[in-house]
Amino acid sequence: MGHPVLQRRAEAVEDPTHPHVQSLVNSMIETMADAGGTGLAAPQVHVPRRIMVFFVSEDRATGDSGDFEVPLTTLINPEVEPIGEEMAIDWEGCLSIPGLTGTVPRFTRIRYRGLTPEGERIERTASGFHARVVQHEFDHLEGILYPMRMTDLSRLGFVEEVTRARAERMEASRTGEDGADVRP
Repeated sequence: MGHPVLQRRAEAVEDPTHPHVQSLVNSMIETMADAGGTGLAAPQVHVPRRIMVFFVSEDRATGDSGDFEVPLTTLINPEVEPIGEEMAIDWEGCLSIPGLTGTVPRFTRIRYRGLTPEGERIERTASGFHARVVQHEFDHLEGILYPMRMTDLSRLGFVEEVTRARAERMEASRTGEDGADVRP
C-alpha cells in the first residue's frame, strides 16, 4: 500500500499472446501461490497492466449458481459489470495490505469477460465469493484498494484480532455465555 502503481488505472495489454505477457502471468501465479492468495493483479507486482489471475477453491465456493470452484484463470483486459443492484458486505484481505482485513460491500452477481494469454475470450457470470474475488482484483486495475470501498472503517482490523474476536464470539454462543443456549 502506498506504491504509486497501486494508485492509478492500469494500461491495456496490446498483445495478450506476447511472450512477455506469459512470463509476467507465470511470475504472478508463483507470487500468488507463495503468498497464499486467491487472486493477484499485475499492479500488485508493480506492473501497470490490465492482467489478473485468480481461482476459487472448493472450500470457498458456496455451490450457488455462479459461485463454484473456478480453476486458475488469467484475465487480460477484463471488463466487469454488475447484474442487478444487490450488494453484500463481507470480510476481505489483500496481499498489498498484509495483516489487515475489513468488511467491503460488493455486488452479489456480476458478469465478466476478458482474454486469456492465448488470445481466447472468456465470459462468465459469477456470484458469491467468485464475484467478490473478481471485483477485488478488478479494483486493483482501477487503482482502488479495498479500504477505499469500505463504508465503515470501524470494521477494519488486524487479521489476528478479528479472528480472535470471532472465535471468542463463536465460543460464547456455543456455551450459551451470550445469553442464548445453543448447545445440542
